[in-house]
Amino acid sequence: MTAVLAWYSVRCVVEHGAGTYEERITLWQAATFDEAIALAEADAESYAATLGQAEYAGLAQVFALPDSPGHGAEVYSLIRESELGTNDYLDAFFDTGRERQGDVDDAE
Repeated sequence: MTAVLAWYSVRCVVEHGAGTYEERITLWQAATFDEAIALAEADAESYAATLGQAEYAGLAQVFALPDSPGHGAEVYSLIRESELGTNDYLDAFFDTGRERQGDVDDAE
């Protein structure tokens, strides 16, 4: 009997050293959550090795896609409970001022 493959996204964290961390979300076709995590962790280890000083931090979070990937498909979701208001929540988890990101307006 052939295993039915589903799509999973997995977020893994890679440490680049000197307090720099990268969150990567990758897509995998697998039969189970555990298989998707194993594939993503092997990829994270390989990715870190190609960077030289980087190392997989050991965190993998998996999400089963409700549908096959396509235009506008949800590929990752994490729900977190917090007592923080919206602006404080965003500042605490997504806009600490230490992210290496630019403004979309700067790219134009």
